[in-house]
Amino acid sequence: MTRCLTGLACLAMLLSSAVARAEALDPLSIVVFGPPSLGAFLPPIIKAQKLDEKNGLAIKFEERTPDAYTAQFNSDEFHLGGSASLLTVGLADTRGVKVTYLFNLFDFWGAVVTSRPDVRTLKDLEGKDLAAAKGTTNYVMFDWFARQLGADPAKFSVINTATPGLIGYALADRAAAVQLWEPAYTTLLSKKADMRTIDLSIADSWKKFTGSRNIPYLGVAAHTDWVEKNQKLIPKLYATYKEAAEWVTAHPDEASKLIAARGSPDDQKAIADLIRANDRLGMNVQWASDVAAEIRSVYAAGKSIAFLPADPSAATIYQGPGR
Repeated sequence: MTRCLTGLACLAMLLSSAVARAEALDPLSIVVFGPPSLGAFLPPIIKAQKLDEKNGLAIKFEERTPDAYTAQFNSDEFHLGGSASLLTVGLADTRGVKVTYLFNLFDFWGAVVTSRPDVRTLKDLEGKDLAAAKGTTNYVMFDWFARQLGADPAKFSVINTATPGLIGYALADRAAAVQLWEPAYTTLLSKKADMRTIDLSIADSWKKFTGSRNIPYLGVAAHTDWVEKNQKLIPKLYATYKEAAEWVTAHPDEASKLIAARGSPDDQKAIADLIRANDRLGMNVQWASDVAAEIRSVYAAGKSIAFLPADPSAATIYQGPGR
């Protein structure tokens, strides 16, 4: 009987300790794009490796389509956005929504693919249909790069679809071309290697425009009122993502199985190769304040094509804890 009571007491202490640990975690809800997308790249790593718990957080990732993401983040239904492109942050600010870009996760890269022999350049797409997730700022950035090459995106017949639908359009050849980015691009080529990629001259055009090759693109943003109340949580959130990126870089094969959990072995191998190269993936976790000049260049590009009606405020670039 004594041993039984002692055992029960030990069990109670263990349960109490587990509850205390769980209660010590700060809960966060972050809205992200569904896969395949960059915003959905690191969340499965964070949860599988329990990196949020390691940093004192309990993160719940909520997946949304691009349009729903923008509406629900801008309305403050979600205080934190993990698929935050710089241009959506800048546009929200010009419309009176007080948000700030906390830190960068990925630099910009995009592509246009086609199976049609009569489509060799972007200008060839004028008057033809282009499947794209037009509600994303990857498409807006593509619009800017297309103009640098002399094409007129207003003359493209855009078939707007959510990001998961882009691969299907390309595989079925349902449009003259498809505009997409990583990791969808790599997944597509693993299924249809003969797709032709149209040269967008991204590095050269950006270097000519800014003098730099760095293009901060997508990261984590927050409403400024949330930031003011939760300064202590932001370094923990940054550390969680930073450690996830480092784990992915160190374990590309294992990471690919988590990122493309429903994919084939070929899909997973393609993702692992993408991680190793990192040229198209562009994983680059940095505080917004450390790439402030580059962020302002992205804003300038958005303003030059009238996506941004005015310059976003300096407050959209988070200065970092203690800065």
